[in-house]
This record gives sequence, structure tokens and C-alpha cells, in this order.
Amino acid sequence: MIEILTTGLPNTVQDLGRPGHLALGISHGGAMDTQAIAIANLLLGNDPSAAGIEIALYPFRLKAHVDTALAIAGADCPISIGDRRCPPWWATTIRAGETLLLEAPRAGARSYIAFAGGLDLPSVMGSRATDVKGGFGGLAGRGLSRGDRLRLNAAECPLPAGGLGAALEERQATSNADASPIELRVLPAAEFDAFTPQAHAAFTGSDWSITGDANRMGYRLSGEALSLASPLELLSHGIVPGTVQVPPSGQPIIQLADANTCGGYPKIATVIEADLWRLAQAPVGARLRFVPVSIEAATGALRTARQRLDAFVAARNIRAGRLRTG
Repeated sequence: MIEILTTGLPNTVQDLGRPGHLALGISHGGAMDTQAIAIANLLLGNDPSAAGIEIALYPFRLKAHVDTALAIAGADCPISIGDRRCPPWWATTIRAGETLLLEAPRAGARSYIAFAGGLDLPSVMGSRATDVKGGFGGLAGRGLSRGDRLRLNAAECPLPAGGLGAALEERQATSNADASPIELRVLPAAEFDAFTPQAHAAFTGSDWSITGDANRMGYRLSGEALSLASPLELLSHGIVPGTVQVPPSGQPIIQLADANTCGGYPKIATVIEADLWRLAQAPVGARLRFVPVSIEAATGALRTARQRLDAFVAARNIRAGRLRTG
């Protein structure tokens, strides 16, 4: 069992989400940075979909009431277990009575903590992810509070002496103070052609800032207003994480993990799935730059990301002294 000592309501139990329920009005949900939580789980030998904790508000502290192993991935933040420091993207042991502390990130925005065996919570529609809007999943459908206690599934987790880490070239930390824009690859969406040539040029040719109106549902951006070529009325239509909608203000909104399942604003583009983790790790105030790509490039990027995860699993099993069969 673990006990939450310091937290904020934006910190929730998450996993890889509950796909397949959009027709019921239930969002995909799950971790904003699916790559990070999957790798944290894989470092421990868990299934990548095991439930862990997503941290978006710091500092965060928990106390272990049993000896176990955990892994931290995602944002580059100062991490300590008891009186020893721990790097990000690392799996290690924690003893009963010890405290884990995560402080404000130097780079990135969200951290993920996985536990050997995963959190022992009920599955709702195939997932343990917290859906705050619906009030279900996770821990009673809400954010974590001080004093919450979470049970762990029993599991063995063989780790090399000193722990086990991951290094991903594309995840090399960049300081949050860096003024460079974060590049996001996009595909044109259904109403792309309904916008003016000036809007097209502004969308991909200028930077956009993430405003304070940003959460797991979506990020509202600030920049040059995007205009339609002529007035357009739409019925509500399906949207997915990564959809970039443009309301009458002309300021885009990027839909994210907990987005509504449908909406009526025109869609100018969609951030490709392989780049959604970049949005998850973009703090308020960060600048974004949209880069158009082809469908072939988008599917190729997703294929490459999945191949890297497969390669990581193989390397992890070798390092931990486990053999893959089949």
C-alpha cells in the first residue's frame, strides 16, 4: 500500500485509457503521455497498461507502507526517495516507511509513477483511468487527495542492483526556459479547406502559445486569429485527441485525452498520434509550431514509435535477466 502525503487535484490515477466508447459519449481518457506511462510500467516488467499515477501539480509526495519497486518517467524533475536522489526514467526499490518526493520539473510538465504489479483498483469499461468529468474510474473518479491510500497488486520485479533506466533520444530534456517552439506534426482536418489562405499560412507559419486555459481536456492557444473563407454552420461531429478546432474567436483549441467526444467547431488540423506526448509535456506558456506532414509520414512515425517500444521491451528483459520466448 502507498499513502499520498502531498498532492493536488490534477494528479490522478491513469493507464492507457478506455478506447472504443466514443459512441457512448465516453472519452478515450488515460495518460496524457502514453509513452511515458508505458515505459515506466515496462521498466518494472508490468503490462504497459497497468495503472499508475499521473502528476501535473508539484510537489508530490507519497509514503510506501510495503517494500516494493516503482518507476518514474516523463518530465525531468528532481526526484528523491528517502535521502537518496533518483534520475527520471528510472526503476528502483522503495522500502516500507520511505517517502518519494517529486519536485517541480526543470523540463516537461507531467510525471508518471508506475508500481510493481500496478495499482489495485477496479476496472471500469476495461480501464482504471480516472474520468473526472464522468466521476468514475481511478480512485472514486476524482483527483488524489492527501491521506488517500492505494493498494498494489502483488508482483515480483527483478531489478539489477542499483535499478534500471531508459534513455530515449527523442526525449532528451530541454529546459522549460528554452524559448524554442515545440514542433508538432499535423494532418489537414475535415474543414481545412474552409479556412482562408491567410489562415493556412498563419497556422503553420507562426508560433502559438499555450494559454492558462489548459488541462486534460484541451489547450487553448494564443496567436493570429484564424478566419473562415465564409460563414460555416456544422452539426456536432466526432473529435479525438489531437483535433485542432477553431471557435469564432479564431484562437485554436487542441483537444486532448479527456476531450469531449463531439463538437461543432470547424477543424483545421489534427496533431499526429506520435506527437501527442509532446503536448503532454508542454507547460503553460510554451510555444508551439505546426508542421504539415503526409498520411504516410504520420503512419510511419507511429510505426516507428511502436517498434521502439518493442525494442525497449527486448532490451529490458535482457538487462533484468529475463528471457523472451515465442
